[in-house]
Amino acid sequence: MREPFWIYQRRFVDRKVPLPIAKVYIYFLLVGLDYLHSECRVVHSDLKLGNILVSFENEKVLTNFIKRQQQMQYKVDRESGRTIYRCHNDFGPLDVQGIKNMIPKIADFGVATIFDRPDTQDGMVGEQLGVYPIQPDFYRAPEVILGCGWDFKADIWNFGVLLWNILGNKELFQQVYDADGKYDAKGHLAEMIALLGPPPKALLEKSKAMSKYNWPQPVRNATGKLCNNAQEFFGGPFFNADEFCYNGSIPSRSLDDTAPFLEEKDREGFLSFVREMLNWLPEKRKTARELMDHRFLKLE
Repeated sequence: MREPFWIYQRRFVDRKVPLPIAKVYIYFLLVGLDYLHSECRVVHSDLKLGNILVSFENEKVLTNFIKRQQQMQYKVDRESGRTIYRCHNDFGPLDVQGIKNMIPKIADFGVATIFDRPDTQDGMVGEQLGVYPIQPDFYRAPEVILGCGWDFKADIWNFGVLLWNILGNKELFQQVYDADGKYDAKGHLAEMIALLGPPPKALLEKSKAMSKYNWPQPVRNATGKLCNNAQEFFGGPFFNADEFCYNGSIPSRSLDDTAPFLEEKDREGFLSFVREMLNWLPEKRKTARELMDHRFLKLE
C-alpha cells in the first residue's frame, strides 16, 4: 500500500479529496466493512484515517522508489555486515493518470473482535455483544460510553463520524476533550444530544441494567483507576431519571450546519446518508450493505 489516507489527503487542495473520487472510496470502504461484518463476523472497532491505506497508482512508482532507495544514505551494521538504508515512506508525487487505480483498504486489526468463535471470549455477553471500551475517542459510539454492549453497528457509527474527516478534513465532535486534554465522555454525550436530540429511553434503560454487571476482568481507565464497568470507566452515570445531568454543557449546534465543506446541492444527500449511521439505537442504523445503495453515493 502507498500510504495512509491522511497523507493521501495532503496531495489535494485544502487536503480535500474531490467529491466524486471520495464517493467511490466511501463505497469501496463500505464493501470492505460489509465483508468484515457479514462474512468474517469481525468488528474492526478502530476505524480512523490512519487505518485506511491507499494502494499504488501503478507498479512504476514502487520500482522507481526502490531505485532511489538504493542511492540514499545507508550504513553497514558492524556485527551482521548488513546494509541498512534510511527508512521513509515518501513515494513521490502522484501519477495523476493512475489515480483511478488507487483503492482504499481497511487495515490494522490489532484490536478487532471476532463474534463467531465457538468459545465465549472474555468481555463478550452470550457471544453477541462486546462490553469492554473500544474505538478512538472522536468516533466512540454511544452504546460503548453508556455500557449497553456493542456489536457490528458500533463500526457503522464510527464510519459515519469518520466521513467528516474523509470529506471535509475536520472532526464532527468538537468537545471530546476537557481543558486538560483528557477524554470527556460527558462533553461527548452532550454534543451527541445537541446534534441528534436526546437518547431514547430504551437505550438509557439498557445502560442502567448493564451497569449492575461487572466485566469479567477490570480495566484501568486514562486516570489509572481500576474499573469494573463502563459507568466507572467513563465517569458516569450521565443521566438521572432519563434527564441528562449536565444540561449546561450541551452546545448550541445543529447537524445541518456541520458540513460547510460541501456545496448546497450535495449537502442534503450527505446529511441523509450520515443519518442512516448516526442513530442512538444501534439496531436503527443501516448495515454497510444497505448503505452502499444510498443515493448520495450515486455518481451523476
